[in-house]
Amino acid sequence: MKKLLLTLLLFSAIASVSVAQDPNFSQFFASPLTLNPALTGKFDGSFRLAGNYRNQWPSINNAFVTKTGSADFHLLNNNLPEIDRWGFGVLFMNDQNGNGALRTNQFSLSTAYHKGLDENGFHQIGVGFQGSYTDKSLNVSMLDFEDELTALGFTGNTSEIFTQSDLQVKYVDINAGILYNGSTNGYNNFYLGASMYHINRPKETFQGGEFYLNSRTTLQAGGKMPTNQYNAFHFSANYSFQANANNLMFGGAYAMNLNYDEENPVNVYMGAWARFNNVTDAVIPYVGLEFGDVLIGASYDVNISSLQPASNMRGGFELSVIYIKKPVDRELKKLNCPRF
Repeated sequence: MKKLLLTLLLFSAIASVSVAQDPNFSQFFASPLTLNPALTGKFDGSFRLAGNYRNQWPSINNAFVTKTGSADFHLLNNNLPEIDRWGFGVLFMNDQNGNGALRTNQFSLSTAYHKGLDENGFHQIGVGFQGSYTDKSLNVSMLDFEDELTALGFTGNTSEIFTQSDLQVKYVDINAGILYNGSTNGYNNFYLGASMYHINRPKETFQGGEFYLNSRTTLQAGGKMPTNQYNAFHFSANYSFQANANNLMFGGAYAMNLNYDEENPVNVYMGAWARFNNVTDAVIPYVGLEFGDVLIGASYDVNISSLQPASNMRGGFELSVIYIKKPVDRELKKLNCPRF
């Protein structure tokens, strides 16, 4: 039954590829280069590495598994005003659906310029652009179709819907974004951003025809509110819409400083997010650990949608790792940047 359900889900996604949603993370705040190109270089440090892993609906034979890795850094620091930053980044994403039947590999280059709006660097506005190359392949031999179903199970010949067993599509994509961040005192911070993906609407089809990928618009906001000298509450929200699909996430986490050190904290994060789309979707508990230059986060989607009978309320496990190399010596002015 699970195999049949998986096949139906995957085939439905393939048949409606022109209105399909992009892969997305519950920990969207921990995947900066997939959230907004304007977040490229938006950190306080020498360089940043980020990795994300998501396994959605694990009870249905690895229905959707997504992995990303990214790196970004600053350019021409000595030639820019001390309250400005120019960032450059690279991103690789691998997405597998249907236990690997549908595979997507994507490589992206992004850049963003962040302009300081005041002499302290408390307020900045940034604009970013991203170009992506996508290679998507479908292994039809791994799928089961209605014409193969007999009293003995799935037997017989693969459906003749497709003319070959291995299908592939490749295209170039253009994305862009804008981000404002600010602070009233250098300790708190808040940000507001918007991004658009698939601006050029590339053609995405395995069997010909005029099927174009719909543009996706994303709005994001969040901030950090200190509750005392060491601890703080972090909150964030993300709303995206693509064709007839929409997705809203919001929540927050409390950060507890265990070593009472502001410069090199050991923080434990505990919180939760919620996701709402065309139907009520999931509640997402989150825990995180920050030490040195590393922040590790783990979350689990508890499915509360109409898919509960198939998923057994198992929405998806997600893991994120962010490494920000702090400057050995503080030659550059420390700026207010979203940290979480």
